[in-house]
Amino acid sequence: MLEIFVIAYCVYFLFNIYTSFMQVAFVQKAKRLEPIILDESRYIVAANYTIEKEKTSILSTFYDFLIFMMWISFGLSTLDSIITTESFWLKAVLFVNAFIIINWILTLPFDLYSTFKLDKKYGFSNMTVSLYLKDTVKSAILFLVLGSLVIAGIAFIIESFPAWWIWGFVFIFIIMILINMLYPVIRDKMFDKFEKLKDKELEAKIEKLLDEVGFKSSGVFSVDASKRDNRLNAYFGGLGSTKRVVLFDTLVEKLSHNELLAVLGHELGHFKNGDIVKNIGIMGLVMFVFFAIFGNLPEELFLGLKLNQEASSIIVVFLIFSPILSFFLMPLISLISRHNEYAADEFGSNLSSKNDLVNALLKLANENKSFPLSHPLYIFFYYSHPPLTERFKELGYDVNNNSSSALKEEFNYDG
Repeated sequence: MLEIFVIAYCVYFLFNIYTSFMQVAFVQKAKRLEPIILDESRYIVAANYTIEKEKTSILSTFYDFLIFMMWISFGLSTLDSIITTESFWLKAVLFVNAFIIINWILTLPFDLYSTFKLDKKYGFSNMTVSLYLKDTVKSAILFLVLGSLVIAGIAFIIESFPAWWIWGFVFIFIIMILINMLYPVIRDKMFDKFEKLKDKELEAKIEKLLDEVGFKSSGVFSVDASKRDNRLNAYFGGLGSTKRVVLFDTLVEKLSHNELLAVLGHELGHFKNGDIVKNIGIMGLVMFVFFAIFGNLPEELFLGLKLNQEASSIIVVFLIFSPILSFFLMPLISLISRHNEYAADEFGSNLSSKNDLVNALLKLANENKSFPLSHPLYIFFYYSHPPLTERFKELGYDVNNNSSSALKEEFNYDG
């Protein structure tokens, strides 16, 4: 049984490497074409960033494969022999936490490189060492406290119910709902500084837009995202009474009122089309399948890993092998997500105007240095959003017949 999972992981690994090499080669060729969507300088920079990021991903994928082989060959059995306690829930908490912490330490060099080298080189990251350490400590506290409670809860369910995977799914699904509900509150209290919009005219326009579509929220907030990153973004966070509109300060600074309203119109399209509920439902279905599989694994898999079939080992096996299942489901989930994005674009453009939405997307692409072209296979597997070229076409603008300068002139974008 272990052999089947190892073969599946090798397929997952090789395909990741293959698509990354295909993407690098594709972007290197596309970089020599006449720029579209981005201005000429940003087009080259965006291509270089995409290539460097993908090459880093290739190295990271090789490194992750070595870590995986380390865990299944001797790492898990060694860790299991070190953690000896009669308490099943305490062993689960210690074993799983140790596994996650060791993984985090081993992959830390790539995170540091991306944050302090690659993203800084291309003008994205504003992260300081002190802020990085603060974020890490706060995240560790959250993980050790809340994560340990979740691990202990799952361990109790595994040891208490024969069909534990059904109740385990229910437990984790409820946790997922609570996390979605509390996410903006936790970000506000521990990581970011949420403020009411200082631009009262913009706030009034947004409130009017929300009323038009019946979106009830706890307010419109600006968040100091620029202290970490220069990218532009916005999101609706929370569920129920915790729902709020969150605008990155970088977005408020770079976009006009009409462009901001167009971006929010797109997000409201997700709300109006029920995409949030649909996404929760899809994630719930995927999670149910995962629990059904990992809740019925034969004992020989654990014997192959030199582990007993108990709560601690079941949870870690879930963490190690679930990325494989996620990978094979990714094309379908990405396809659904891209469909939802097109529908949200249509709703947003009808709510404001196509010109405002296209102009907003144009600015987002330029400021975020988003390279507009990717290999079709890469898009099929990894893109949760349609390529910008396709989004523009759906909005009535064929970028292949318009230079970036023509787009700027048509939508009054000053770069």
